[in-house]
Amino acid sequence: MSQLTLLSAVEQLALLRAEKISPLELAEEHFQKIKRLNPCLNAIVNFTELDAERIRAQARALMTASGPRGPLYGLPMTIKSSIATAGLPCEVGSLLRQGIVAEKDAIVVSRVRQAGANILGATNCPEFLMAYETDNRLHGQTRNPWDLDFTSGGSSGGESAAIASGMSASGLGSDSGGSVRTPAHFTGICSLKPTPGRIPATGHEPPCVGPFSILGAIGPMARTMQDVRLLFETLCSPAPTDPVSPPVALRHISRSELKQISIGYFEDDGLVPVTPETRLAVHAAVQVLKEQGFSVRPFRPAVLEAARKLWWIFFVRCGAMFLEPLVADRREQLSPVLLDFLSIAHQEPPLGGEELLQAWADFDVVRGQLLREMQPFPVLLCPVCAIPAFRHGERSWVVDGQRVDYLDAMRYTQWFNLLGAPAAVVPIGRSPEGLPIGVQVAGRPFEDEIVLEIATAIDKEFGFVPPPFLETTPQPG
Repeated sequence: MSQLTLLSAVEQLALLRAEKISPLELAEEHFQKIKRLNPCLNAIVNFTELDAERIRAQARALMTASGPRGPLYGLPMTIKSSIATAGLPCEVGSLLRQGIVAEKDAIVVSRVRQAGANILGATNCPEFLMAYETDNRLHGQTRNPWDLDFTSGGSSGGESAAIASGMSASGLGSDSGGSVRTPAHFTGICSLKPTPGRIPATGHEPPCVGPFSILGAIGPMARTMQDVRLLFETLCSPAPTDPVSPPVALRHISRSELKQISIGYFEDDGLVPVTPETRLAVHAAVQVLKEQGFSVRPFRPAVLEAARKLWWIFFVRCGAMFLEPLVADRREQLSPVLLDFLSIAHQEPPLGGEELLQAWADFDVVRGQLLREMQPFPVLLCPVCAIPAFRHGERSWVVDGQRVDYLDAMRYTQWFNLLGAPAAVVPIGRSPEGLPIGVQVAGRPFEDEIVLEIATAIDKEFGFVPPPFLETTPQPG
C-alpha cells in the first residue's frame, strides 16, 4: 500500500509543485485509501463511486485552469458535515436533517477552493455536535484508527479519523468546547481552535451566534502543526460579512520574540485528576521547550473553575435551549448521545432572564480575570483531557483512585472556549493501551500566531505516528 497519503500536507504540496505527482494522481491515491478504510472507520459520510468521479473532475479542472496556482493546489481535504460545502451533505449527524445538501459554500470552504484544495467529502459528527463521541442514528459510529473499540472523539471525530488514517491530507472542524482538540488528542493528530472570527464561521450549522460567537470557532486539523499553520494562514483574513470577523492582520513572530514569552504549565486543575501518562506528556513538552531555550515555569490560573462553570451555563444550558425548538415532538428520532446531552442539561431548571443576564455579565468579568492572570504567562501548556480516547459508550472512569465523569474529563479544553482564546493540540505520548496522548498550548485572544509557533516547536520534536491499524487490512464491522 502506498504511504503517499500519510505524508504531511506540506510534503504532498511540495510533490505537486515539483510536478512529481499530479492532482489527479494524488486524488486517486486518496480515493483508494478511502475505499479501503472508510467502510471500517466510517469517517466520511455517504461516500460513493459518484464522489470519486466528482473528485477526479475537480482534479482535472485544477490541472487545466489558467492563472496562478493557490497555496493548497491539488491538496485533498475533508470538511466536517456541519460546515456548508456546496453539493455535499450538511446533515450534522441528525435524522432531522437527513438528505439536506448544502447549496452554497461556507466562507472557509470558498477560501480553500480558491486556494486550490480538492474537497473529498463531508465527515461524520455527533448529532448537532453535542458530544465528545461521534455516533448518531443517521450515519452510525466513527471508529478510532488506533483501536476500533475506541471513539475518535467529537464533535469533529469523523475529521480526526479521516486525517489520522491518511484518507484526507487535512481538514476543517469546529470547536465550542474542545471539538477539534479532543478528537486530535484521541487520534494522534494536530489541531487549532483559533480566536473566534480569525477564521470566519459564517456557513456553520448550527450558526455560531449569541454565546456561541465567542465559544465557537472553525479550526484546521492535520497531521502536523506545520500543516495546521498553513491552513490558518490561508484562511485567516477578515470577512466583511461575518459579524465577529476582526480586522486583524496575520502576524509573523520572530524566534527571538517568541523566546521572550514566559510559558506557564500545569498538569491538572486541582479538581479532576489526569492519568499518569498525561502528566508525562506535559512534562515531555515542557522539557522540549526548555531545551530550545524557552522560559517555562509551573503556573495554574486560579479562575479556571469559574470559567468552566460559565462555559457550562452557555454551552450546556443555553445549547439545550437553542436545540429545543429543533427537536420538539421528534425525540423518538434523536440519537442516544444527543438524548444524553439533553438529559444532563435538563437536570437543572431552564435559564431565567435574570440568571442569564447575570451569567452574561460574569462572562466578561471572569474573562477579564483570566486575562489578568495570564499577563505574566501569555501562553499556557496543559492537558487536553483527563484521559486518552475512551471505549464507545463509556461515560465515567477511575483516575488516580477518583471517579471522573464524562464532561468533567473533558474540562481541560472548555476554559479556552469561555475565554475565546486560541488553543492548539500536539500529539506527544501513549497510554498503556497504546492510544495517543496530546498536550494543549493555549494563548490570549488574537495571539494565534504565538500559539502556532510554540506548538510547532513542540511538534518538530515528536511528530505524527501512523496508527498501527493501517498495517493490516481491516474488514468493515
